[in-house]
Amino acid sequence: MCPECAQPAEQCRCRSGAAGSATGNPTRGKVRVQKSTKGRRGKTVSVVSGLDLNAFELANLARALKQRCGTGGTVKDGQIEIQGDHVATLVEFLRKQGHDAA
Repeated sequence: MCPECAQPAEQCRCRSGAAGSATGNPTRGKVRVQKSTKGRRGKTVSVVSGLDLNAFELANLARALKQRCGTGGTVKDGQIEIQGDHVATLVEFLRKQGHDAA
């Protein structure tokens, strides 16, 4: 249970409970951005993993990343997949948002 919003840790929106750090600091760990083609019939996607965000925050970040890259994408298994090779653009955008991206 989060002491501030009284929600279970998985559903905490203020992110100050046991599941996350203070609201003012979006950095929660090392975020990986990788290029992948496995299981996609040769198509390249950029995969963003290691984000400690709830489903709502993850969907909003995915939407912003898709708009920044001008392409499609999805959220699968807690990872964001952006169509095409946009690793450098994604790392730059995530760092500006305060994430420790590599």
